[in-house]
Amino acid sequence: MHPAARRSTRAVKIGHVTVGGESPVVVQSMTNTDTVDVLKTAIQCAELARAGSELVRITVNTPEAAAAVPAIRAHLDSMGVTVPLIGDFHYNGHRLLADHPECAQVLAKYRINPGNVGHGKKRDEQFAQMIEIACKYDKPVRIGVNWGSLDQDLLARIMDENANRAEPKDAIEVMREAMVTSALESAAKAEELGMPGDRIILSCKVSGVQDLIAIYRELSRRSDYPLHLGLTEAGMGSKGIVASTAAMSVLLQEGIGDTIRVSLTPEPGGKRTQEVVVAQEMLQTMGLRAFTPMVAACPGCGRTTSTFFQELAQSIQAHVRDNMPQWRVDYDGVENMTLAVMGCIVNGPGESKHANIGISLPGTGEVPAAPVFEDGVKTVTLRGDHIADEFTAIVDRYVARTYQRKIAAKS
Repeated sequence: MHPAARRSTRAVKIGHVTVGGESPVVVQSMTNTDTVDVLKTAIQCAELARAGSELVRITVNTPEAAAAVPAIRAHLDSMGVTVPLIGDFHYNGHRLLADHPECAQVLAKYRINPGNVGHGKKRDEQFAQMIEIACKYDKPVRIGVNWGSLDQDLLARIMDENANRAEPKDAIEVMREAMVTSALESAAKAEELGMPGDRIILSCKVSGVQDLIAIYRELSRRSDYPLHLGLTEAGMGSKGIVASTAAMSVLLQEGIGDTIRVSLTPEPGGKRTQEVVVAQEMLQTMGLRAFTPMVAACPGCGRTTSTFFQELAQSIQAHVRDNMPQWRVDYDGVENMTLAVMGCIVNGPGESKHANIGISLPGTGEVPAAPVFEDGVKTVTLRGDHIADEFTAIVDRYVARTYQRKIAAKS
């Protein structure tokens, strides 16, 4: 753990989910549907929840959106989806929560951005209104600062204070200090208004990796609130994945962070659930949590000119993810299973023996046979045109055989 870091000891309950304290790091996501479209939003919430998002945030920006929230909750309940819903408020949250008490009641948490809750005297009044409503309905809040909407009055104050220093800090350090100060002063104000400290989560979102690391180290050093990690506007595809992982993995390794969101821009027509998968894989590859069986596969080389092992690795990974929602219900511990799909004799047998189930496919010029290993022991050698189907069946049988006694223990 970094010398400046200190994990939050406070635990905040959000519906049936606990963030902070001794709880594992929680994965969350946010819809990108028009909240007014009740059915479409409910379906996407359900998709995110089934992919593994333990909290789902929705935009509440208009009276129509606020009025739709109870219907969205009802649709989710009818589908058996219990994921807590978080309301994302900007500019007019005080009015929407006051005018739509049913929305205020069914949401599990409110996200408040102190940079755009209001200006001047109205800022304090409108912030207070939101906190008072949260207290009335016993809802936790996330005070979420974003450098794209940082309170300009506060920033000007920090800049003036810096100018009067004997050794002024540079502009980047001033911005970072303004972010941390905004979060901490807003949290202190919320507590003054009656919000219990164990109902507050903080975040300071930026899009620069080194900025995020520096800000959260300081936020962790100076507070004990649970922290929501996320690189805002991370970007699309590999850029967004790499940037988010580079920033958050450093902090998580240092013990900083209680809930995470990977803010990916989806490819046109792409699935919103990708950001949930990335968040889970980040935590699982770091050994912090287990969500789904992991598939190891070699990168390929001149020994593996066939694409068959790549196709098999892809199909097995898809098979595992497709079946995991039901496996999670039926089998305790299946998320810890490991698989290996290897492409030649060099590392194939050895890597396969290290996995719970592994297959070593023949490389270029090798004997057309594929030994399968289960818990380090070779159990069968596959040949012919149906290796993929046969190996998938072996995986399914292994799951049922290995974890079935844990089901029996539950009943």
